[in-house]
Amino acid sequence: MTEHVTVHPRNRLAAWIEERLPVFSFLASHTSGYYAPKNFNVMYYFGSLALLVLANQILTGIFLTMFYNPSAAGAFDSVQYIMRDVKWGWLIRYMHEVGASMFFIVVYLHMFRGLMYGSYKKPRELVWLLGMLIFLALMAEAFMGYVLPWGNMSFWGAKVIITLFSAVPWIGDTLVTWIMGNYFPADATLNRFFALHVIALPLVLLLLVVLHLAALHEVGSNNPDGVEIKQKKGPDGHPLDGIPFHPYYTVKDLFGVGVFLIICAFIIFFEPTVGGYFLEPDNSIPANNLVTPAAIKPVWYFSPFYAILRMIPSKGWGVLALLASIVLLFLVPWLDRGKVKSIRYRGTGYKVALTIFAIVFVLLGTIGADLTAIWIPEIFGANADVTFIENLYGRILVILYFGFFVFLWAYTYFGWERTRPVPERVSMHE
Repeated sequence: MTEHVTVHPRNRLAAWIEERLPVFSFLASHTSGYYAPKNFNVMYYFGSLALLVLANQILTGIFLTMFYNPSAAGAFDSVQYIMRDVKWGWLIRYMHEVGASMFFIVVYLHMFRGLMYGSYKKPRELVWLLGMLIFLALMAEAFMGYVLPWGNMSFWGAKVIITLFSAVPWIGDTLVTWIMGNYFPADATLNRFFALHVIALPLVLLLLVVLHLAALHEVGSNNPDGVEIKQKKGPDGHPLDGIPFHPYYTVKDLFGVGVFLIICAFIIFFEPTVGGYFLEPDNSIPANNLVTPAAIKPVWYFSPFYAILRMIPSKGWGVLALLASIVLLFLVPWLDRGKVKSIRYRGTGYKVALTIFAIVFVLLGTIGADLTAIWIPEIFGANADVTFIENLYGRILVILYFGFFVFLWAYTYFGWERTRPVPERVSMHE
């Protein structure tokens, strides 16, 4: 899908560089030489926005590391120093903190768009797998970054999550001690997480993003109709339903970037903690291994998966369910045997199932964020058995979450789906 473009710069220095390292030709080949479907809609903003937030996290992270002290004695105070004494330090810290949550928002929407339009289907299975690896690396990066401020929720969150590795048969307890470098989160834990957060995982993320984009440009972008535009080419060899990514989509993406930055600026300057969902009050208290927070809960973007873990009584089975909830997302290209890509032309069953799946994911997030303790007494009365109702409600949601993947396989494998005819050419309706 990417056409090789040769650039001949007029500037002598640029021409000299191009002759030895054809960087300008490479950039042109992947921008003006890359033909994308002309019917992209608003759901296609989120890939470029994810790149923008990644750049923000790297740049703000570099500045934060200049003042951060990765030790149990100095980590919390160094964050307070950044917030109170470093000029514009509060802004950099909030840009990084809000950026982490915004990263997951755009990534979740990017993944949902892939499920809507079948962007995981042949020939884009590898694009989907690389995207899921990015998601896994991002989860690890976010968790380790969450521990670094060394607030009380950071400490106890690290202890709870790392302790989950004790569910590994035979070597579980040894593995927990090895990861922590101690019998509880301490200096060794912070140093290891700091090194992984600022060096190792960003390198992994950047490599995976490059591979993700390279795989995408090799097979071409999907579109809301799920039509392969490269099958219909004009006399010039370009897809009839494609337009150069630059300048058309670079300009369109700049509009999306502008709206996104306005939203981010509003959050950063007016409500950076978002009522405690982006930054919990307990993390404004220094870590204390003698004082457990009233409710140990993860940041909102981990809460759906944490809810799955909570709803399984056995720790071992709970960890397996947590892993399975992520692994199944990797397997979607093979679970879905349907021939039609886009939700526009798929059967009613798939549309209903995907809608329920999205709602269930959000509702699981409310359980993981411990919001059920608020609304259950309001609905069922002050004397309601919150634990019983929450467990019943939560386990139904867990069954529905895993049921989506079972239904997807059965619905397409046994030929129950009744699809609409897919057009030969892309359509321009939303």
